[in-house]
Amino acid sequence: MEEKFVIKALAALAQINRLQIFRVLVVRGSEGMTPALIAEQLGMPANTLSFHLKELMNADLISQERSGRNLIYRAQFDRMNAVLAFLSQNCCQGESCEVNSEAICKTC
Repeated sequence: MEEKFVIKALAALAQINRLQIFRVLVVRGSEGMTPALIAEQLGMPANTLSFHLKELMNADLISQERSGRNLIYRAQFDRMNAVLAFLSQNCCQGESCEVNSEAICKTC
């Protein structure tokens, strides 16, 4: 993974509303959520939510899919795991590590 992607992802998550949105989508899993459900759960105005969803999509941390008249947003678990793997790549001072980067998120 390139450092510029990691920086973009971490910068996107370094804002409380975007972090909350991302965490809600992670908990929801592959089912995803509509903007209305996200806004309701977080008590966030629609225009604010729209701005933050766009930023998370720009960082490639979430995806958007049209389902009929609705948009469904989902966390991009493969990207999240790639960021986590990058951050822990050289942990344990170069020794063999207990953390398996492939198993970071087994439920995803």
